[in-house]
Amino acid sequence: MRRRTPPPPAPLPQRDGIDPVRVRLPAEGPWESVREYLVERLSGAGPGVVDGMFAAGLFVGADGRAVAPDAGFRPGTYVWFHRELPYEVPVPFPIEIVHRDEHIVVADKPHFLATTPRGSHVVQTALARLRRELGLPTLGAAHRLDRLTAGLVLFTVRPEERGAYQGLFRDRRVRKEYEAVAAYDPALALPRTVRSRILKERGVLAAREVPGEPNAVSEIDLIEHRRADGLGRYRLLPHTGQTHQLRVHMTALGVPILGDPLYPEVAAPETPGAFRDPLQLLARGLEFTDPVTGVEHRLRSSRVLGSWAAQP
Repeated sequence: MRRRTPPPPAPLPQRDGIDPVRVRLPAEGPWESVREYLVERLSGAGPGVVDGMFAAGLFVGADGRAVAPDAGFRPGTYVWFHRELPYEVPVPFPIEIVHRDEHIVVADKPHFLATTPRGSHVVQTALARLRRELGLPTLGAAHRLDRLTAGLVLFTVRPEERGAYQGLFRDRRVRKEYEAVAAYDPALALPRTVRSRILKERGVLAAREVPGEPNAVSEIDLIEHRRADGLGRYRLLPHTGQTHQLRVHMTALGVPILGDPLYPEVAAPETPGAFRDPLQLLARGLEFTDPVTGVEHRLRSSRVLGSWAAQP
């Protein structure tokens, strides 16, 4: 089997911690010029946008030079450009660094900050911010933490090592510990292991439990509770990684996590810039054997969930 030639390095620098977009021209097609292809490929950008970008010299080839609008279509070649991104309300909370060496960075991310660029959250992400703040343009994420969840996220420094660290999470060789605040139910017997089948459909915000072979397993225990306000602090140990798994399982037990906008019922859409009532879920700990150095890492977040810190 013939191995595909890797693309050349990007001729454009990052902008705000975001890589330029890379487009590979198809192996065949009816287009006479690069412009014809890009007008079709980027049709969602709006009338005249692509021509305006050509006029401004914003499309470049592997040599870093602007691509002319009448440049001939050459199958398999690459074109780079930066997207014009809409304004994003800055997330006004810092990222703490828990561990950093020449191979990895483990960050303690705040609530409301996405891990990696996705959808409407691009510049305001942990990855983009850390690339800028640490001066590490090659930084990449080894896994992802939900935007509404705070806590530990592992990033890799060297692209060639990223696969080894991603494999830790894929092969479930990382012990992940979460903490949550929810109502205290004295009738709920804990600790217990919850097993169910969770389905997350594309385009649907909330996941749901369905009949069938379990694909989601979580250990749930009560750390402590307060009589004054009826709240409990829970330790959650996921053994699988289904979308919203811990949130779904806590809801199924009758103690949904405080501040959850999806479970048990979908709330009103979030207002941009309204950083209130965060989901009371924290990725408290990561434990793993470093696949590159062999070092045993046992890392902890120092954050305290706001509803538990508040005195009743």
